[in-house]
Amino acid sequence: MRSMLSATLMIVTASAAHAQVQATPPAVQGVKPKPVTTTPIRPALQTPADTANAMAQAERLGIQSDLAWTGQYNGAITGEVSDRMVNAIKTFQKDNGAKQTGVLNPQERDLLRAAAKKLQDNVGWKMVTDMVTGARLGIPGKLVPQQASDANGSKWSSSTGTVQITLARRKEDAPSTAKLAEAERKEPGRKIDYQVVKPDFFVLSGLQNQKKFYIRGQFKDSEVRILSIFYDQATEGTMEPVVIAMSSAFNAFPPGAQAMGPPPRKKVEYASGIVVSDDGAIVTDRQAVDGCISIVVAGYGNADKVAEDKVRDLALLRIYGARELKPLSLGAGAAKPNLDLVGIADPQNQGGGAAVTSVKASTTPVGTGSELALSPAPGFGFSGAAAIDSDGKFAGLAQLKPLLVAGPPNAAPQAALVPAELVLNFVKANGVSANSSSTDAKAAMVRVICVRK
Repeated sequence: MRSMLSATLMIVTASAAHAQVQATPPAVQGVKPKPVTTTPIRPALQTPADTANAMAQAERLGIQSDLAWTGQYNGAITGEVSDRMVNAIKTFQKDNGAKQTGVLNPQERDLLRAAAKKLQDNVGWKMVTDMVTGARLGIPGKLVPQQASDANGSKWSSSTGTVQITLARRKEDAPSTAKLAEAERKEPGRKIDYQVVKPDFFVLSGLQNQKKFYIRGQFKDSEVRILSIFYDQATEGTMEPVVIAMSSAFNAFPPGAQAMGPPPRKKVEYASGIVVSDDGAIVTDRQAVDGCISIVVAGYGNADKVAEDKVRDLALLRIYGARELKPLSLGAGAAKPNLDLVGIADPQNQGGGAAVTSVKASTTPVGTGSELALSPAPGFGFSGAAAIDSDGKFAGLAQLKPLLVAGPPNAAPQAALVPAELVLNFVKANGVSANSSSTDAKAAMVRVICVRK
């Protein structure tokens, strides 16, 4: 066995030696081989920007944010490396007696982080989710301890009013950042010293009524959200880094966020109404006339809301002194799959006209209740429209649901139908006889206009 192992090792050794000999180029007779020399490859010099680009995005964002808090950086906090960011690092190093390399070593990074955290703690900085809109923003809690919210947004303020922060939302038809910025610029007493208008957001800052202000606005679909910060000039030293941090942290429409409050309504909203008695009773969609400071029925003047059903979202209006009204019979029509919706579209959807029109729709049951979804959803203005079945009878009242911009898709139908029986029961329960025999839905339709603050 030992002789076999020795023989094997000799073969392997010989093979290796033979391979080495073969790998060595043969010498040319009479020529002295030149020594082989190698030139060391020196690494290219790395710039501060190269170093920053090699960092993780989160670390670049953190450095920019911390530099903004300590006052060396005043740009947008995006995580993108720029000369402004490198120069801010050099300024921080200079302020702290270090060599101005534009690259933070571990000790300098720790020093910057600690300095920023101290300033954040001084103002009570915290990231919050606005319970009305679902938007994410940073708030200096110690500076603005007072908070209030309603359906139109939220407000944070100091006890003396020296600092005020508002997050407002509203509906607008076909918004654009240029239009929104122009409207903000025209606010009385406002002087603009800085502005940026991009396709997806705008920023304005300046002075108004001796207060510094900063405004950032965005929109999605038809919903507009505007963050406004007002502060006394005496607080400028404290507020400047706060404003930069708030602008960077503001996320008006975070993906997947759920708005906790009801969606905002338009300042002027148009709906349709069905005349149900010849003495001026009109039934319509309750949400279309909710929160109005005045309700007008086009051609007849002001109307009073005399009753509402918050479960079925029905409202009963009454106009006084009107003549030649033509009420619609609320008889026993059936909510069949195919219907005609008779109503009056929003002026912006029909060239400013007030004509009664009709559109096709079909119904689909929603859950196990009596609610029926309408598809496709009719245009703006058709809330309160009359649904007419294939026999020409009243089948129910159409409702347009407010769109949940920040919420799960398909959470609720965009349009629904309240069946005829429920509409009839509602008006009778509120003292309306509803004994008309007319089936002329077009003659019974009126335009309802709600004006809000």
